[in-house]
Amino acid sequence: MIGVAVSRHTGCSPPTELDVLGPLTDDHGRPLSLEHFARPWTPPAPQSQPPMQPPTVAVVGSSMNSGKTTTAAGLISGWTRAGLVAGAAKVTGSGSGKDRWAYIDAGARHVVDFLDFGMSSTFGYPPERLLKTMGAMRDALGHDGAEAIVLEIADGLLQEETRRLAGQLSTICRGAVLAVGDALAARAGVDLLDAVPVPVLAVSGLITASPLASREAAAATGLPVLSPSQLADGAAVDLLAERIPAP
Repeated sequence: MIGVAVSRHTGCSPPTELDVLGPLTDDHGRPLSLEHFARPWTPPAPQSQPPMQPPTVAVVGSSMNSGKTTTAAGLISGWTRAGLVAGAAKVTGSGSGKDRWAYIDAGARHVVDFLDFGMSSTFGYPPERLLKTMGAMRDALGHDGAEAIVLEIADGLLQEETRRLAGQLSTICRGAVLAVGDALAARAGVDLLDAVPVPVLAVSGLITASPLASREAAAATGLPVLSPSQLADGAAVDLLAERIPAP
């Protein structure tokens, strides 16, 4: 993926400079893009046979680097250890294999991301396209055989694409795990998701490295604060069994 850097965090080094020689083309000289190699979308089930969707949990965060991928990996590991076939999707972001590999290392049998659906980055795409693709990812994982699915949405709840997708999560999944770095972010994030509304199943992420901050978040939100290791050790299955209502 190549782009133009218009701003960057002060801790980031300057971007690599490239000379663009030209696009990749097909045999007829037409420029190629990921859209030409996108996965076919799973056809909808007949109305007389509504699909039985696997339980799906979203992982959202208060910001970047709040522990979303580690939280998603904890869910995957917990489900896999319990004998479930886990599926995982990275819904938004910019093209990188890091998160996909983290899901696979955690035990996910089926993995998709936005690259599979024709986007090298989801930045700037219309919300309708992103919402449709999020549903297609869930359907594709169910079609492939996943028995429990996690959808990770990049960035934080105040980022534009994330905020708009969060507003539609109730149509796609049955609850969310919120990854945060501190108790104040947990309280604010739960309030934002309650307003959508999306059921918040638990708080996780970087905050779980601090017992004190975890206790503060639990008191402020009334929710369990679960570390990725706790999710992997069984709490992920408990979330499915106890906190997500049966269909």
